[in-house]
Amino acid sequence: MSHWIDICPLEDLQADSGVCALVETTQVALFYMPKDNRVYAVNNYDPFGEVHVLSRGLLGDIQGEPMVASPLYKQHFSLLTGQCFEDETVSIAVYQVRIENNRVEVSLGA
Repeated sequence: MSHWIDICPLEDLQADSGVCALVETTQVALFYMPKDNRVYAVNNYDPFGEVHVLSRGLLGDIQGEPMVASPLYKQHFSLLTGQCFEDETVSIAVYQVRIENNRVEVSLGA
């Protein structure tokens, strides 16, 4: 069973951009993509640059799969799976997101 944590109103997120939220003790990068009518959430930690910066990354897609490009060394991570497109041995955590009563909620999982 998922434990949902209220983060913010949907209107606090910037379309096609990222923001970082501290969820319990985890930095979570939230990305609002109105084209997909969806909010994505991944861990904000860039495993290549070894700093918390992914919320500042560039959004786009690779072959239709939504992704974020790290602002440091430009590796691309899937917003669906967390898998790095350039290095199959590296991935980041992806979290469930839902919108309830126009508020963004995140589940960090088990």
